[in-house]
Amino acid sequence: MSQRQTPSWCLFFPLLLLCVTGQQCLAARPLLVFLIDGFRYDYMDDLHTLPGFRELVNNGVKVDYMTPDFPSLSYPNYYSLMTGCEVEILGVRPSFCEKYVYNPSEKNLTDSIVNALNVLSSGKAGMAAIYYEKIDVEGHHFGPDSHQVRTAVLQLDLAMQTLHSKIREKNMVNQLNILLFSDHGMTKIQWMEKVIELDKYINISDIVKMMDRGPVVSLWPKDNKYQEVYAALSQVPNMHVYARQEIPERFHFKEGKFVSPLTLVAEPGWFIAENKARLPYWKNDSGETSWQNGWHGYDNEFLDMRGFFLATGPDFKQNVRAAPIRAVDVYNVMCWVLGVEPLPNNGSWSRVEYLLLNGSNGPSQPTTLWICYMGLFGILLALLDENM
Repeated sequence: MSQRQTPSWCLFFPLLLLCVTGQQCLAARPLLVFLIDGFRYDYMDDLHTLPGFRELVNNGVKVDYMTPDFPSLSYPNYYSLMTGCEVEILGVRPSFCEKYVYNPSEKNLTDSIVNALNVLSSGKAGMAAIYYEKIDVEGHHFGPDSHQVRTAVLQLDLAMQTLHSKIREKNMVNQLNILLFSDHGMTKIQWMEKVIELDKYINISDIVKMMDRGPVVSLWPKDNKYQEVYAALSQVPNMHVYARQEIPERFHFKEGKFVSPLTLVAEPGWFIAENKARLPYWKNDSGETSWQNGWHGYDNEFLDMRGFFLATGPDFKQNVRAAPIRAVDVYNVMCWVLGVEPLPNNGSWSRVEYLLLNGSNGPSQPTTLWICYMGLFGILLALLDENM
């Protein structure tokens, strides 16, 4: 994610508070949400070394994995997680946010947890959300199996231990519902070894616009060059090229109003760019240019793209392991916990009702909390401008 200027009404990030001070939210119980960017489904497999996460799992519910929407990038999945809609049928705008902090420290995170609990316990907000990016950053730079990612997960676990301590201090154990989930996973890439260089197959000057580099690339060829470009790219190994009408239905992608005439999708581990000189390098701690070792955005059914979901609190079952869910299902869980009638969405109630103590009753009726909930989706869109 790139750093950017945020509106003057933003205060700080990663803490996001969804109700402006003085605006009363009428949830029966407050909800704290953690969106952990790039946290792959298997990063917490060894719970013996993660006491913070272990307590959450033992006291709540955890699904085997959560499948992101296609493409398995952050931005499309923020849409899906917060609206329950596939990428192609969206239309929501931001409301309130706090300032974005790139690659936050452990103190940034724990401070955000304390601030969120203060606001929720005071009744000033019915829901707060915390976004944490460090896992994703370390995964991109060093790869999902790296020491740096393992260290970042351990640091996040320490923050979860702080969360448990603060909840007990504030006597919120039987009052607060907590959701934790990620937007996608991460896979290892072979930098410089598995690069699809487009300029070896087409004349880049025949392209009016090219969006993104990586697993999924959008191309707008010149009208009189469309067929030539399509035919040439169709012969490229380790990559699929789709005309808009050819995009697989399971991607739920081709009806989106911003979808390009040609969509390129790389096989897992491969990276699409104009050429190797245009690869997105990064500056390491010494200021030197470094390779990337991890990426996401591939076919959302690819194992390494899977994210995680777990929840705990008075509205959830305890010590339950459940079947996989999809990103579009999370919206219905949040609506149910907050007492909000969900808007039309692509999520499946049958995939999530088992997680809840009274899930068989189905979604509840509308309340004034709707405004508070919809704020989270807008907050994320206002702050993030890269598909990472």
